[in-house]
Amino acid sequence: MKDFCLHGILLFLGILFFSNATPTGRNSKTRHGRHEKGKEGQVLHRSKRGWVWNQFFVIEEYTGPDPVLVGRLHSDVDSGDGKIKYILSGEGAGTIFVIDDKSGNIHATKTLDREERAQYTLMAQAVERETNKPLEPPSEFIVKVQDINDNPPEFLQESYHATVPEMSNVGTSVIQVTASDADDPTYGNSAKLVYSILEGQPYFSVEAQTGIIRTALPSMDREAKEEYHVVIQAKDMGGHMGGLSGTTKVIITLTDVNDNPPKFPQSAYPMAVSEAAVPGDEVGRLKAKDPDIGENGLIKYHILDGDGAEMFEITTDYQTQEGVVKLKKVVDYETKKFYSMKVEATNVHIDSRFISKGLFKDTATVKVSVEDADEPPIFMEPGYVLEVFENESADAVVGRVHARDPDAANSPIRYAIDRHTDFDRFFSIDVHDGVIKTTKPLDREEGPWHNISVTATELHNQAHEAKVPVAIKVLDRNDNAPEFAKHYEALLCQGTHPQSPKCTKMSGVDKDDTANGPRLLYSFPPELIHPNQNFTIIDHRDDTASIYVGRGIFSRQKQDFYPLPIVISDGGNPAMSSTNTLSIRVCSCSDGAVLSCNAEPQTLNAGLSTGALIAILACIVILLVIVVLFVTLRREKKEPLIVFEEEDIRENIITYDDEGGGEEDTEAFDIATLQNPDGINGFMPRKDIKPEYQFTPRELGIRPAPNSVDVDEFINTRIHEADNDPTAPPYDSIQIYGYEGRGSVAGSLSSLESASTDSDLDYDYLQNWGPRFKKLADLYGSKDTCDDDS
Repeated sequence: MKDFCLHGILLFLGILFFSNATPTGRNSKTRHGRHEKGKEGQVLHRSKRGWVWNQFFVIEEYTGPDPVLVGRLHSDVDSGDGKIKYILSGEGAGTIFVIDDKSGNIHATKTLDREERAQYTLMAQAVERETNKPLEPPSEFIVKVQDINDNPPEFLQESYHATVPEMSNVGTSVIQVTASDADDPTYGNSAKLVYSILEGQPYFSVEAQTGIIRTALPSMDREAKEEYHVVIQAKDMGGHMGGLSGTTKVIITLTDVNDNPPKFPQSAYPMAVSEAAVPGDEVGRLKAKDPDIGENGLIKYHILDGDGAEMFEITTDYQTQEGVVKLKKVVDYETKKFYSMKVEATNVHIDSRFISKGLFKDTATVKVSVEDADEPPIFMEPGYVLEVFENESADAVVGRVHARDPDAANSPIRYAIDRHTDFDRFFSIDVHDGVIKTTKPLDREEGPWHNISVTATELHNQAHEAKVPVAIKVLDRNDNAPEFAKHYEALLCQGTHPQSPKCTKMSGVDKDDTANGPRLLYSFPPELIHPNQNFTIIDHRDDTASIYVGRGIFSRQKQDFYPLPIVISDGGNPAMSSTNTLSIRVCSCSDGAVLSCNAEPQTLNAGLSTGALIAILACIVILLVIVVLFVTLRREKKEPLIVFEEEDIRENIITYDDEGGGEEDTEAFDIATLQNPDGINGFMPRKDIKPEYQFTPRELGIRPAPNSVDVDEFINTRIHEADNDPTAPPYDSIQIYGYEGRGSVAGSLSSLESASTDSDLDYDYLQNWGPRFKKLADLYGSKDTCDDDS
């Protein structure tokens, strides 16, 4: 009912406003004309406006039964007789807005929403009803939708989350919430919002105009309450009655500040530790509580004072925020049984606002009791260094080790040597008092140090034992004579004269310590000093000496080797000495260069000279050469003179016209009939060249072969043919044997014949053929291509 009344009032005011308004259309005519002067004194008349109308308004969300009258269009030319027709066009014409074409009244047929569209632009025109002739130019006008408060305020978010530090001062800004209203902010109070808090008092408040939420109570403690739910309302119409409203929820969380110190739940913490514990072992734990969280709740611990400050230490386990007490030094139940110390817990990160209040630390007392434990024996020294002279007899005392039981029971101790450190069993130990002795004489030169390990075990608890290293130094005695550092040998040229340079330099070594032989002395044995005048010894007083040649001339025939004895003595007490031999050899020399130091055979020196030996060797070489030549010639003498290379055998065989069965073949190997019927005149066709390149004997100027069986002449003819035939290769001479006759006295010359081992022919007759046969032999080579197995 209220909305209906409001709409009616607004409609009445709108109509009243339209009736009193002055027309503002662009084409509307004035009811009174005005004269204006134009150019050159011409009087102009402004025409009267033809439209009578103004800007129109319509209220949104109208829900009455009848269409809403928006306004009326009227032209001055309209006399009311119905001859004028009004036409409406533009946005919403015909659908939202309709016009009475006679009266010009415009109605809205639908409910309008200003939030969807605030105004419409339309076009009006007056025409003759019958002819549709325009009476007025088209005119544009606007219909605005009048706003009503039909939209409640809406917040940008359904809910907000905010944080504020605990213990904040009153009025601390937390968050600003904002709402919006879709109504027209320029018309009335439909969009004027006011904020208020519905839930969250008395902890928070909100500014009515801005929506800023602020703290309202001092010293809000997170540890007491961490989260608050606040409901904020936004109301339009300036918050007055009848306005629309909207709400949102704000979740406010108090963030932690370091406003709580760590606090020990108890003032004293008892702990216990065994005297068998080693440094680093954990003794116990304690924890101070701090309700703060995050880095504000981090705690560190340290020892302030007390007699246990040097024996114990405390660290922080940041996973559990506990203080861990650990053993720093070994404790002894027999010495001290109780320790006390003061421990402090402080925050790692301290808030300066609470330093003055002392809210960042707390203290407690830690009492540690030492518990007795069955401990292993303890040696009086961490290690022992003992000494004994070498060559001492067995059972010589080396020294003593001592261990004790640290427990109050003071159990007896038994000693033993670890045999893994004394394989040769040089030492023994008394199981009761720890006295170490030798079991055999020691030699410093073999081992100057012996490192052993001694074990101490409790008599009543053999599981408890302790070990200690013992280093035994073997002291030196002068029991080794010095000697040559190596074998020395000197070489002398025979015929050496006095004033010759020194022969060699020697050095000696002494296995004993330098305290028993600070310097070595060199000398000849007493029995050789006077008789021997050839050599002189010079001691350089630096553990070295040199031998020089004395008077006399050395001859290899008389003596080529001199073993020279030399005595080397040390400076020990008593002194030790040894006799060493220097080997001196007499050598053959040339211009000072040694040629030979070996003994020469006496028979050669006495009988033959070097020239004679060279002559004998030359004769032997000549005889060997003669023998080799003889054997070589003998072998060549027995070799066949006509030989074919291995690669020629195939060609020689395939060019024979007919091969028989050997010497018995009268058609192939009878040398008496070497002239065949085809070659009676000395010519036989060649089979290895083309016919146009063959020459007859007459063309070459060679006489035909005789009919007699003259082998020498036959061969000479064939050689001459081969020499003058440029088309024949040098190896094919035997291919001219196209036919062999019967009854050959010499037998077949075929290489196949050479395979027969039963032939009794003597091939030495070829040697008598003379120099011409040699030329033939050169053509075919000198190697027999058929062996005895073919």
